[in-house]
Amino acid sequence: MVVPALTGSEARAALLRLLAERAYRRGSFTLASGRTSEHYVNCKPVSLSGQGLALLGASMLELVEPGAAAVAGLTLGADPLVSAVALQAALAGRDLDALIVRKEAKGHGTGAWLEGPLPPAGSRITVLEDVVTTGGSALKAVNQLREAGYVVEQVVAIVDRQEGGAEAMQAAGLGLRSLFLLEEVSAAQAELAG
Repeated sequence: MVVPALTGSEARAALLRLLAERAYRRGSFTLASGRTSEHYVNCKPVSLSGQGLALLGASMLELVEPGAAAVAGLTLGADPLVSAVALQAALAGRDLDALIVRKEAKGHGTGAWLEGPLPPAGSRITVLEDVVTTGGSALKAVNQLREAGYVVEQVVAIVDRQEGGAEAMQAAGLGLRSLFLLEEVSAAQAELAG
Protein backbone atom coordinates (compact mmCIF):
# COMPACT_ATOMS: atom_id res chain seq x y z
CA MET A 1 0.00 0.00 0.00
CA VAL A 2 1.33 3.42 -0.96
CA VAL A 3 1.15 5.92 1.89
CA PRO A 4 -0.19 9.21 0.52
CA ALA A 5 0.93 12.55 1.90
CA LEU A 6 -1.43 13.19 4.79
CA THR A 7 -2.09 16.30 6.84
CA GLY A 8 -1.43 16.19 10.59
CA SER A 9 -5.00 15.31 11.54
CA GLU A 10 -5.33 12.77 8.70
CA ALA A 11 -2.04 11.11 9.68
CA ARG A 12 -3.12 10.99 13.33
CA ALA A 13 -6.45 9.38 12.40
CA ALA A 14 -4.76 6.84 10.10
CA LEU A 15 -2.24 5.94 12.80
CA LEU A 16 -4.92 5.58 15.47
CA ARG A 17 -6.87 3.26 13.18
CA LEU A 18 -3.78 1.11 12.57
CA LEU A 19 -3.12 0.88 16.31
CA ALA A 20 -6.75 -0.03 17.02
CA GLU A 21 -6.74 -2.70 14.30
CA ARG A 22 -3.28 -4.22 14.74
CA ALA A 23 -1.87 -3.31 18.17
CA TYR A 24 -4.72 -3.36 20.68
CA ARG A 25 -6.40 -6.41 22.23
CA ARG A 26 -8.91 -6.71 25.07
CA GLY A 27 -8.87 -9.76 27.35
CA SER A 28 -6.79 -10.89 30.33
CA PHE A 29 -3.06 -10.26 29.99
CA THR A 30 0.08 -10.26 32.13
CA LEU A 31 2.21 -7.24 31.26
CA ALA A 32 6.02 -6.92 31.27
CA SER A 33 5.67 -5.11 34.60
CA GLY A 34 4.04 -8.26 36.07
CA ARG A 35 0.67 -6.51 36.41
CA THR A 36 -2.45 -7.98 34.90
CA SER A 37 -4.65 -5.93 32.63
CA GLU A 38 -7.69 -6.25 30.39
CA HIS A 39 -5.86 -4.07 27.83
CA TYR A 40 -2.90 -5.24 25.76
CA VAL A 41 -1.00 -3.02 23.35
CA ASN A 42 1.74 -4.46 21.14
CA CYS A 43 2.83 -1.76 18.69
CA LYS A 44 5.22 -3.99 16.73
CA PRO A 45 2.63 -5.03 14.09
CA VAL A 46 2.32 -1.30 13.35
CA SER A 47 5.92 -0.18 13.86
CA LEU A 48 7.23 -2.99 11.67
CA SER A 49 4.90 -2.27 8.76
CA GLY A 50 5.83 0.17 6.02
CA GLN A 51 2.68 2.24 6.45
CA GLY A 52 3.06 2.28 10.23
CA LEU A 53 6.72 3.31 10.02
CA ALA A 54 5.94 6.20 7.70
CA LEU A 55 3.17 7.48 9.98
CA LEU A 56 5.07 6.90 13.22
CA GLY A 57 8.30 8.42 11.98
CA ALA A 58 6.63 11.66 10.93
CA SER A 59 4.36 11.86 13.97
CA MET A 60 7.08 11.14 16.53
CA LEU A 61 9.53 13.53 14.85
CA GLU A 62 7.10 16.37 15.55
CA LEU A 63 7.50 15.70 19.29
CA VAL A 64 11.32 15.41 19.35
CA GLU A 65 13.04 18.36 21.01
CA PRO A 66 14.37 20.88 18.46
CA GLY A 67 17.91 20.78 19.91
CA ALA A 68 18.22 16.98 19.99
CA ALA A 69 21.27 15.49 18.27
CA ALA A 70 19.79 11.98 18.30
CA VAL A 71 16.85 9.82 19.24
CA ALA A 72 17.44 6.64 21.21
CA GLY A 73 15.52 3.79 22.76
CA LEU A 74 15.82 0.42 24.40
CA THR A 75 16.02 -2.51 22.02
CA LEU A 76 13.65 -4.14 20.73
CA GLY A 77 10.55 -1.99 20.84
CA ALA A 78 12.34 1.24 20.01
CA ASP A 79 14.54 -0.12 17.19
CA PRO A 80 12.11 0.63 14.34
CA LEU A 81 11.03 3.90 15.98
CA VAL A 82 14.48 5.48 16.18
CA SER A 83 15.20 4.40 12.60
CA ALA A 84 11.91 5.80 11.28
CA VAL A 85 12.35 9.13 13.09
CA ALA A 86 15.95 9.52 11.92
CA LEU A 87 14.88 8.79 8.33
CA GLN A 88 11.99 11.28 8.47
CA ALA A 89 14.38 13.87 9.92
CA ALA A 90 16.84 13.33 7.06
CA LEU A 91 14.03 13.67 4.51
CA ALA A 92 13.07 16.96 6.18
CA GLY A 93 16.68 18.20 6.11
CA ARG A 94 17.20 17.86 9.85
CA ASP A 95 20.38 16.35 11.28
CA LEU A 96 19.20 13.70 13.76
CA ASP A 97 20.79 10.30 14.29
CA ALA A 98 19.42 7.08 15.77
CA LEU A 99 20.87 5.19 18.73
CA ILE A 100 19.90 1.81 20.11
CA VAL A 101 20.37 1.10 23.82
CA ARG A 102 21.17 -2.53 24.57
CA LYS A 103 19.45 -4.30 27.47
CA GLU A 104 22.89 -5.35 28.68
CA ALA A 105 26.42 -4.49 27.66
CA LYS A 106 27.72 -6.18 24.53
CA GLY A 107 29.52 -9.35 25.64
CA HIS A 108 32.43 -8.92 23.25
CA GLY A 109 34.42 -6.26 21.40
CA THR A 110 34.00 -2.87 23.08
CA GLY A 111 31.33 -4.04 25.55
CA ALA A 112 29.17 -1.14 24.39
CA TRP A 113 25.70 -0.34 25.72
CA LEU A 114 24.95 2.04 22.84
CA GLU A 115 24.90 1.37 19.11
CA GLY A 116 24.87 3.98 16.38
CA PRO A 117 26.72 7.19 15.53
CA LEU A 118 27.42 8.56 19.01
CA PRO A 119 27.18 12.34 19.33
CA PRO A 120 29.64 14.24 21.58
CA ALA A 121 29.10 13.98 25.34
CA GLY A 122 26.73 16.67 26.55
CA SER A 123 24.49 16.36 23.49
CA ARG A 124 20.72 16.32 23.95
CA ILE A 125 18.97 13.03 23.17
CA THR A 126 15.24 12.29 23.08
CA VAL A 127 14.24 8.75 24.11
CA LEU A 128 11.55 6.97 22.09
CA GLU A 129 9.31 4.20 23.43
CA ASP A 130 6.44 2.21 21.99
CA VAL A 131 4.25 1.67 25.06
CA VAL A 132 4.72 3.24 28.50
CA THR A 133 3.15 1.44 31.47
CA THR A 134 5.40 1.93 34.52
CA GLY A 135 8.15 3.60 32.48
CA GLY A 136 10.77 0.97 33.33
CA SER A 137 12.08 0.36 29.80
CA ALA A 138 12.34 4.03 28.94
CA LEU A 139 14.02 4.79 32.28
CA LYS A 140 16.61 2.05 31.67
CA ALA A 141 17.47 3.69 28.34
CA VAL A 142 17.57 7.15 29.95
CA ASN A 143 19.90 5.95 32.71
CA GLN A 144 22.35 4.39 30.24
CA LEU A 145 22.37 7.54 28.11
CA ARG A 146 22.87 9.80 31.12
CA GLU A 147 25.71 7.59 32.36
CA ALA A 148 27.33 8.00 28.92
CA GLY A 149 27.26 11.77 29.43
CA TYR A 150 24.18 12.76 27.43
CA VAL A 151 21.41 15.17 28.39
CA VAL A 152 18.04 13.42 28.39
CA GLU A 153 14.95 15.35 29.44
CA GLN A 154 12.16 13.96 27.29
CA VAL A 155 10.58 10.63 26.36
CA VAL A 156 8.26 10.34 23.37
CA ALA A 157 5.93 7.33 23.30
CA ILE A 158 3.34 5.95 20.93
CA VAL A 159 0.92 4.96 23.71
CA ASP A 160 0.79 5.95 27.38
CA ARG A 161 -1.16 3.26 29.26
CA GLN A 162 -1.84 5.81 32.03
CA GLU A 163 -0.59 3.46 34.76
CA GLY A 164 2.09 5.50 36.47
CA GLY A 165 4.64 5.92 33.69
CA ALA A 166 4.20 9.69 33.43
CA GLU A 167 4.70 10.05 37.18
CA ALA A 168 7.83 7.86 37.09
CA MET A 169 9.20 10.01 34.27
CA GLN A 170 8.47 13.20 36.21
CA ALA A 171 10.24 11.80 39.28
CA ALA A 172 13.31 11.19 37.08
CA GLY A 173 13.26 14.75 35.76
CA LEU A 174 11.72 13.79 32.43
CA GLY A 175 8.79 14.96 30.38
CA LEU A 176 6.59 12.34 28.69
CA ARG A 177 4.89 13.19 25.41
CA SER A 178 2.66 10.51 23.90
CA LEU A 179 0.95 10.30 20.55
CA PHE A 180 -2.02 8.55 22.16
CA LEU A 181 -3.44 7.56 25.52
CA LEU A 182 -4.64 3.99 26.08
CA GLU A 183 -8.23 5.23 26.37
CA GLU A 184 -8.05 6.70 22.84
CA VAL A 185 -6.79 3.43 21.32
CA SER A 186 -9.35 1.40 23.26
CA ALA A 187 -12.20 3.68 22.16
CA ALA A 188 -11.06 3.54 18.53
CA GLN A 189 -10.97 -0.27 18.65
CA ALA A 190 -14.48 -0.37 20.18
CA GLU A 191 -15.72 1.94 17.42
CA LEU A 192 -14.20 -0.29 14.72
CA ALA A 193 -15.74 -3.39 16.32
CA GLY A 194 -18.99 -1.41 16.60
